[in-house]
Amino acid sequence: MSVQKINPPASHALEHVEAPGAMLTTGAAKALAVLRISLGFVFLWAFLDKTFGLGFSTPSERAWINGGSPTKGFLSSVDVGPFQSMFHTMAGTWYANGLFMLSMLAIGVALIAGIGLRIAAGAGVLVMALMWLAEFPLDRTTADGKPSGSSNPITDYHFVYGVGLVVIALTYAGHTWGLGRRWAQLPIVQKNRWLI
Repeated sequence: MSVQKINPPASHALEHVEAPGAMLTTGAAKALAVLRISLGFVFLWAFLDKTFGLGFSTPSERAWINGGSPTKGFLSSVDVGPFQSMFHTMAGTWYANGLFMLSMLAIGVALIAGIGLRIAAGAGVLVMALMWLAEFPLDRTTADGKPSGSSNPITDYHFVYGVGLVVIALTYAGHTWGLGRRWAQLPIVQKNRWLI
């Protein structure tokens, strides 16, 4: 079994980690790359489908380019949790649409390319946390007393995606099958570790 050592970019500003877990097998590095690209495609696909109405979750007549709102349907149908009124107020607004779509595109491209993974992970965790709050799986019933359909009060797909984002950011998963190594060598990235 071959072992691949993940070396952070050489720079006095970056710490070099020599600890259990700092070594990955080649297979583990490739598995993390597949996870990174897969998560990236989840975000990028949401952007593409909502922008162009590819007919999966968004029909073409409700596409963003045809005047549809990427957030109105989801946020206006929030019927659980303490933040219902806040999400209803945000539904379909220019800032909710713009920020949501920008985040889907930026996170998706960053993950697939393997660059800016810390920023992408932070933004992705924030988006997932907001979506978790909107679906509020802690509630067993909706505002009108119907079953919410929640099958697990904490660990749903939002939580799993968030954990996956953190894992790929912390393991330099952009170095395998991505542009992470080149990105990390840029002077601005070497001076600003948070850009890795």
